[in-house]
Amino acid sequence: MAKALPPLAWFRAFEAAARRLSFTAAAEEIGMTQSAVSQHVKALETSLGTALFVRRPRGLTLTDDGRKLLPQVGSALETLTQAARAFDQLPKRNILTVAASVSVTQWVLSPLLGGFLAHHPDIRLRFLSTIWPDEAYRVRANVEIRFGSQKQVGAGGRLLEPSGLVALKAPQLLGPLEELPLIESVGISDGWAAWGTAVGLDVAPRIFVDNYGAALNFAVQGHGVALVSEVLAQPALQTGVLVRAHEAVLPSKEGYYLWHDPSTPVAAEFCDWILQALAGCPEEGAGAV
Repeated sequence: MAKALPPLAWFRAFEAAARRLSFTAAAEEIGMTQSAVSQHVKALETSLGTALFVRRPRGLTLTDDGRKLLPQVGSALETLTQAARAFDQLPKRNILTVAASVSVTQWVLSPLLGGFLAHHPDIRLRFLSTIWPDEAYRVRANVEIRFGSQKQVGAGGRLLEPSGLVALKAPQLLGPLEELPLIESVGISDGWAAWGTAVGLDVAPRIFVDNYGAALNFAVQGHGVALVSEVLAQPALQTGVLVRAHEAVLPSKEGYYLWHDPSTPVAAEFCDWILQALAGCPEEGAGAV
């Protein structure tokens, strides 16, 4: 049986880190957290069975295997990019392109979309779920919702509020939080360890996922308590599919930032609609820690 190919995201993280010789710089370039880039690279090294970098206090150095792999990965990514662009042939007239993660599209945009569609019957929407955060990509998207710190996102991004972290569970999942399975979104600066310290509880996650959307899906199925961004939580709380497992709100170093192409008027209207819709989804019982 052939060995499974490592995920594309691992190669993407390696290629950016290898060019910049810094996990932090790579994270800023590709719109991820530094810890996520580091974990992706480590996972790739484990999969390949070799070290790709020498970690030093002031940066990274490629190993011989890393130097050998870099040009092949770079060439493959460029080939994939060009191949994907060949299919980007949607009509341009009255098309608003929105780039966001699957988590944001599923848990924020989809539940709130009806109002925008009703007021703009002549606008067609295209949602891109895989963000390649380079300048060529930005030209193709009229609106972006990117996750990270203010430094990672860069100038022009507006933080979507509320941006803290809250603990959610399905209504049917009963019992005190510290006795329930906890779902951790890896690659995020703040998690259950920070939350437990803030509220004075000894907690340890049992289920690990790589994005907030997956954590929410597991929580809806009653598998545990998810610690996620308040922005994603609001529609789920309003519809009742999830409830608060604890009243505490943990301030987060990262959040979702909204950007739009200033030359596209309908993009600005779409952003205004998002902000107004989120402001109309109040949460009850929130208490910062």
